[in-house]
Amino acid sequence: MSRPTLADVAARAGVSVTTVSRVLNDRGYLSDRVRADVHRAIAELGYRPNEVARSLLGRGTRVVGLIVPTVADPFFGEFAAAVEANLADRGYRTLLCDSLRSVERETASLELLLAHQVAGVITSTHNDDVGLYRTAGLPIVALDRRLGPGIPDVRSDNRAGASLATRLLVDAGYRRILFVTPRDDLGSARRSGYREVVGAHGLTESLLAYGFGSSLDERRALIESALDEGGYDAAFCTDDVSALMAVEWARTRGVRVPDDFGVVGYDGSAAVRHLAPTLTTVLQPVDRLADESVRLLMQRIESPDGDVPAETVLPVTLRRGETVR
Repeated sequence: MSRPTLADVAARAGVSVTTVSRVLNDRGYLSDRVRADVHRAIAELGYRPNEVARSLLGRGTRVVGLIVPTVADPFFGEFAAAVEANLADRGYRTLLCDSLRSVERETASLELLLAHQVAGVITSTHNDDVGLYRTAGLPIVALDRRLGPGIPDVRSDNRAGASLATRLLVDAGYRRILFVTPRDDLGSARRSGYREVVGAHGLTESLLAYGFGSSLDERRALIESALDEGGYDAAFCTDDVSALMAVEWARTRGVRVPDDFGVVGYDGSAAVRHLAPTLTTVLQPVDRLADESVRLLMQRIESPDGDVPAETVLPVTLRRGETVR
């Protein structure tokens, strides 16, 4: 069955194609009856406007691309939902792309969004050097990622969050604290916050980098192996999923949490707060991160040459649970 056209809608509503176009684009005076007839015809036929064609006519697609590393992660799933709701309030729709933490898929996702002539892109992935962002020629905002000049970076205060988490563990008496993170990045703010606190107390820095591309099973195996062999009495994990894996390791080994082993996570998504309310974690302000990302993108779309901050840093809070003594 062929896709209904503008002419089909016009015929069903008993009006001209020009009138249907005016209803869709909200241009000029039209009676309520005519508008109702057109919208009824659209609903009956299942007509969908061709957004790319509208963009070529100078209307813009009013579609924003959102690239996440995986919607399976509670934080990124919540961020995606908040971005989509915010964009909808502004009359935009969201085209969601899941890169599955792959450079190739991220590049392909960006190429797809460019082909659909989206109005802009919000990206929250963390793959190294996807150069297409710098040559894309459209408004882009990054979440917790520096992509280059002219691309705003919205992030929470990672260094302060890591310092809060590590200091809590040290003050509670833990001394062998494993830092669990996706990659071995000496320049990362969270690692810097961790390193500063353990160094200030004369403790040894210990790192497990499981890799962004690791599956959940692979990550669990790496965490369990490190904890089995390392003699650690605490773990600070830069995401809540890894933190819960560390808690589960302790349970299966008969290690008491928090008496013998302390755990702090990072992100504090609503799902984790509800499903694992006892986890101590650093809360990222996910709604504010989404709001600020959308606000800056709209500013870029509406004023391409206007000034926007290169970096926006939002505060974090520490949520004390029962996984630290």
